[in-house]
Parts: sequence; structure tokens; C-alpha cells
Amino acid sequence: MRLLALLAAATLAAAPTPPAGFTALYNGVDLTGWRGGDTTSHRAYLALSPEQRAERDKAWTADMLAHWKAAGDELLNDGKGKYATTVKEYGDFELTLEYNMAPLGDSGIYLRGLPQVQIWDPANAKEKKNGADKGSGALWNNGLNNGKFPLVLADKAPGEWNTLRIVMVGARVSVWLNGQQTVDHASLENFYDRKDYATLKEAGLVPKTPTPTDYDRKVTIPARGPISLQTHGAPIKWRNVFLREIAGAEANQWLASKGADGFRPIFNGTDLTGWKGATDQYEIVDGAIFCKPKKGGNLYHQDDLTDFVARLEFKVPAGGNNGLCLRFPGTGNTAYVGMCELQVLDDNYDKVKGKLDPRQVHGSAYGMVGAQRGYQRPIGEWNFQEVTVKGSNLKVELNGFIILDTDLSKVDMATVMGKSAHPGKDNAHGFFGFAGHGDAVGFRALAIKPLVSDKK
Repeated sequence: MRLLALLAAATLAAAPTPPAGFTALYNGVDLTGWRGGDTTSHRAYLALSPEQRAERDKAWTADMLAHWKAAGDELLNDGKGKYATTVKEYGDFELTLEYNMAPLGDSGIYLRGLPQVQIWDPANAKEKKNGADKGSGALWNNGLNNGKFPLVLADKAPGEWNTLRIVMVGARVSVWLNGQQTVDHASLENFYDRKDYATLKEAGLVPKTPTPTDYDRKVTIPARGPISLQTHGAPIKWRNVFLREIAGAEANQWLASKGADGFRPIFNGTDLTGWKGATDQYEIVDGAIFCKPKKGGNLYHQDDLTDFVARLEFKVPAGGNNGLCLRFPGTGNTAYVGMCELQVLDDNYDKVKGKLDPRQVHGSAYGMVGAQRGYQRPIGEWNFQEVTVKGSNLKVELNGFIILDTDLSKVDMATVMGKSAHPGKDNAHGFFGFAGHGDAVGFRALAIKPLVSDKK
């Protein structure tokens, strides 16, 4: 009995204690909750049959277990083998951990299956050509000017414990190394871009015959995926690996707090002062503008805009349909006489109401360029969206994911949906608003940042 009590006490002592709201990914006892992983597209992994995934998991996990060891509060790796990868997938999260790496080491943390928050020894002369001397804690696989290198050199010497904090909301990543911020809200790029485009095309999520704008676009990263601790040739120790999942409301607040300078509200939360058009077709409910059920039409703000960034939150019911009027002239069907109607649509619309063309899904420039789908929050939750209109360029960021980034001047009008004319596509200015289609879609937290002086 005494021996059992001592063993139980030792187990409890080894179990890491996470802060409030966090969960320990490593339990201090064994590798329960972890599998083997590698540098491979998570979309491609999910595209495998269940039998193929089980076979791969078995082989990779066996390899991982040969090189990783639970040693009380420390998780040890000899520098070899498959990556320690969480079985569970995560969306938005805050991750904190400590690592202790051997001299000249190289490692990293994969986020939703993508490389990576870089960890290496800044004194490694062989890696100076790749930027090791700039330090750890950045998104090395990103392009320049997008978090590729850390804002500061914050590494401790090899053999000492370093502390990392990572906040990931959508594709947006912020990193702190030893209390100093090394990445500020950079968008994690898709290392597997070309393979993921092929996967999406095969699944029917992009047109079978792409337009030039489809070839130009980047496939954004998955909405959910595992966390991996990378092996890269040098022994490394990990401890206090804690994660907190971030819910939609907090994620929206986080996104709204970034880059907020220059935005001005265009809705007072009480009435439609400053709005024109179908004012009788919309109502104010709990500080938000809602299209009345079975009503519709174009409701637009009074300011005539040229180039601008719009921020808003929206909520759709099941099968809900609305749209954003961009450079709308004030009369007519904004999908054609405006620059475009930017779709606001339930991501599962086709499951509720019928088949969709890829250029009709949420975030699409209606009928012209399709957006990437699968990034909305569940029905009943508010989504955060930022829309940038600059010249003929249109970019849409939904919940931290860039789902559309296109140049409408490059659209081949012979290929648009229904071969419909879009005479307003090249409008240089116009109004911003909503295009109701009979569903109780809601909008709030509406703000505009002009990129040039407004037209009056």
C-alpha cells in the first residue's frame, strides 16, 4: 500500500498544472492524446480513407514513440522521428509552452498542421543564410514582410528554458518569445498551397475550368487542424504545454482590436440615421441591423466612397441570404450595376435550399469570382469580416481567413455566371450597404476606413 501511495504521489507531482481555462496537452505521464505526424497537408490527410488514415497513424505513431519519451514534467525528443502531433484538431487557440534545445538545434511548432513557428539556435553559423541569427519565434515559411523573421531577437542560450506564447485566430498568428513579441498578427501562409488547390478543385469547391483570377489566388489554411512539435536533428525538451480554445465572440474582439486606427462607425446602434434606400425593409434589433423576414432591397450608407476598408459583424440564419453592396450607384441591382454584390450567405445554403455555383458562395463577387468556403462560425454566432476595396482589387477576410483576393479587371466576362453583363464592375466610386433577399440576416459593429478622401 505504501508503494502504491508513493507511485500515485509521484504521478500527481509529475502532472503539469495548467492555468485557468487551459488544458495540458502533455499529461506528464505518457503520450496519450498524441500521434505521429510529418510535413504533410492536413487536407490531404483528411482526404485519405479511414482505413488509409488508420494505417498511416499506426506507422507514424510507432516511429514517433521510438524517439519521444515522457519523463515526468518533461517531454523528451532525441532529435529524430516523426513529430509529436495532437490527435485533436483545433480552431482558434492560445498555446503556451516551454522548450529547451541543444546547441545548434533546429525545431518548430506546426499550427493546424502547417509549418511553422520556427525554433533554432541563433548561433548556428550554417543556418545564418536562412536567417537563424535573427532568432526564433517567427513564421519562417511565410514570405518576407509577413512575419517570416522575428521582430526582436529574444532567444535564451541553448540549454536554457525558453517560453513561447502563441495566439492563433483564423490564419492570424501572434507570438511572444520569453515575454517579447516576435510576430504581430501575421497571416500564416499555406505551405501546401498548390496541393490544396487541387484537392479543393477535385471536391468541386472551385470551378472545374478556372478563370485567370482562380490561378492567381492563394488557398487559405484549414479552419481546424492539429498541433505538432517538430523534430529536426537536435535533442529538445518540452514542458508545460498548455492550450486554451478561443470561442467566436472573443475571436471577433481580438480581430477587431487589430489595425483599428482610422475606422469610423457608420451605424449608431439605435436607428438608421445616415442610411438610405430600403429603410422600411430593415429593423434594429439589440443594436444590430436586420433585414426583415420576407423583405429585402438595398439599404446603403449615405457616404459615397472610392477606395475603403469595411469592417462588420454579421449573423445568418440557416439558409440565410444577403449581400454587401460595393460601389453601389443608389438604384438598380447591385450585383450588376454596382462594383459587385459581395455574397453574405450561409455556408451550408446548398444543403438547405439547393445547389450553388462556386461564384455564389459566401464572400464571392457574385457571379464573377468565387470565394473559399468553410470559414463561417456556427449558425447563431456572429462572424467578423473585413472587406478591402482598392481600385479594381477586392479582398475579403472572414474570421481571420482571407477567402477572396482578386482583381475584377481581370475577370473574363465571357465566363461569368449566366454570361450576365456587369456594367458597374468598373465603378470608381459608390455606396456601401446591404442587399436583402428576404432572410433575417443581421449586421453590427459597422465601420469604414477610407483609403482616399470620400466623395461628397
